[in-house]
Amino acid sequence: MSNHAVLSASGSHRWLNCTPSARLELEFENTSSEAAKEGTAAHALCEHKLKGALHMRSKRPVSDYDSDEMEECTDAYVDFVMEQYEAAKQVCKDPIVLIEQHLDFSCYVPDGFGTGDCIIISDDKLHIVDFKYGLGVLVGAVGNPQMKLYAIGALELYDALYDISEVSMTIFQPRRENVSTWTIPVEELRDWAENELKPKALMAFNGEGDYVPGEWCTFCRAAVRCRARAEEKLKLAQTEFRMPPLLTDAEIEEILTILPDLTKWANEITAYAIDAAINHGKQWSGFKVVEGRSARKYRDEEKVAEAAVEAGYKDIYRKSLITMTEMQKLMGKSKFEEVLGGLIYKPPGKPTLVPESDKRPAMNVTNAMNEFNEIKEDM
Repeated sequence: MSNHAVLSASGSHRWLNCTPSARLELEFENTSSEAAKEGTAAHALCEHKLKGALHMRSKRPVSDYDSDEMEECTDAYVDFVMEQYEAAKQVCKDPIVLIEQHLDFSCYVPDGFGTGDCIIISDDKLHIVDFKYGLGVLVGAVGNPQMKLYAIGALELYDALYDISEVSMTIFQPRRENVSTWTIPVEELRDWAENELKPKALMAFNGEGDYVPGEWCTFCRAAVRCRARAEEKLKLAQTEFRMPPLLTDAEIEEILTILPDLTKWANEITAYAIDAAINHGKQWSGFKVVEGRSARKYRDEEKVAEAAVEAGYKDIYRKSLITMTEMQKLMGKSKFEEVLGGLIYKPPGKPTLVPESDKRPAMNVTNAMNEFNEIKEDM
């Protein structure tokens, strides 16, 4: 079994709404963002601290992402879990706490599995707590399919040992000051799993069904090149940007509402095309890679100052060396070139993708990237 399920619990909101997206995503590299790496580090610290609070042996993880904020957030998570554990002990003599528990829900989702951050079982109640370190998107527990999948997996493990009648699911998202809890009867959860989850999961696993764009596209690896999403955005643009003699205030307000989404999508397409051209040699018909705009820079400010002073110019400082434009205005263009010409350089601009009609010459992408990376390293 691979480390990542085709139908992951974290992506369930997406593949339940757009069933063929799961298979389509497999065509794209699954890269880990800095935010994801930071979240993984926070989860590891949560696990360590919670084990310590429960008097279990654990070695503190080492991470490049350690910070005061992460310490505070993980402490808050442990405090919350321990509060739930103490509450469970009030109604159950010996509640069970499971940390980073492997959960298998493949009876409903082909090859489906995931990891529950914390599970507390107390007689007829099961409580799942999921730690979210993310700051960007507020996550709620109500109807959350990821949490329901974890609940199904936990029931498969322990329902035979305990007569569980209800499941509580909590999202603990400290950086958003968000603690969201939702409780559902086991019977209702199983009904959802059998009648909605199971058939949709089978369609998703087989790559069947219609592509349905929506807010769940946000973290889809195929989103940039998805035809259904593009058609939706283009249709929206065509509908909203009709050209009557004058736009009404209401029409402008409607356009202002949809512009951020259209702009975001357009920027994603642009970023994808530029990356493919610069880093992967993709040739886009009608476009070329050229050297981007750049500004002149002093090679050595101390030497520039010495040269200017030796030439009789003294009013060259503010709190720092005056800009080249100001220096040239002070000296005059010809004197500027005579005195400082050898101390001025113009670094290559960042490669960018432009129409063929652009007057700048096409550049050698391989050499350009090497030069640009060298400049960045020297900064």
